[in-house]
Amino acid sequence: MAIGLKKYLKAENPHIWLFNGKEQDGRYSVRGLSWVMRENLKKTSISKEVNLHSLRHTYATHLLEQGVNIVTLKELLGHSEITTTMIYLHIAQCDLVKAHSPLDRLYKIRSNADKI
Repeated sequence: MAIGLKKYLKAENPHIWLFNGKEQDGRYSVRGLSWVMRENLKKTSISKEVNLHSLRHTYATHLLEQGVNIVTLKELLGHSEITTTMIYLHIAQCDLVKAHSPLDRLYKIRSNADKI
């Protein structure tokens, strides 16, 4: 974990939100987060248009690339329809997995267990 984040966690000791905002329930407003993002983007060389929703897309895409199944991702994102979540599939660069029979894996597990 980054040293700066460790210092922040120790100093602020957040309980519900990682970064406490000024809303009554302790979260940042969308307007406040948008401002923080715009100000920080000015300090970078990123030329592509980026907004808060870009973070949501990045989160979803990385989870798919790490093997999280689409149904779990649907729940995490709060989508009511799987078709909405499937939009992220065309962006994700997932490794192709060779099709196999479930029996192939079962046999390998049993074969390894027999050797013990």
